[in-house]
Amino acid sequence: QVQLVESGGGLVQPGGSLRLSCAATGSGFSVGTMSWHRQAPGKSRELVAAISSIGITNVADSVKGRFTISRDNAKSTVFLQMDSLKPEDTAVYYCNAVGRTFPGGYFEVWGQGTLVTVSS
Repeated sequence: QVQLVESGGGLVQPGGSLRLSCAATGSGFSVGTMSWHRQAPGKSRELVAAISSIGITNVADSVKGRFTISRDNAKSTVFLQMDSLKPEDTAVYYCNAVGRTFPGGYFEVWGQGTLVTVSS
């Protein structure tokens, strides 16, 4: 069974930085696209950034130029570097991963979520 373990959220002042990590754990799997989503209070969940297994990225316009997604395939881990944070970035951030299990299966899993609060 594949699980995602997130870390790195917290409280930061406007203009500050945070780095989120999300590691896929388990056995007998390979990870495809990994992504970060967020959900602010009273709003629906939205895609922040995604990265394919070969490093092709897709970043939401609202965070483009401030957030960077990357991954370490050897550790099945995805990162989200968040710079120049704004109060409107406050949300619970969720990691998502899709991939294959052996033999012949597929999975999609979500992390438990980590709270990012941007406030002075």
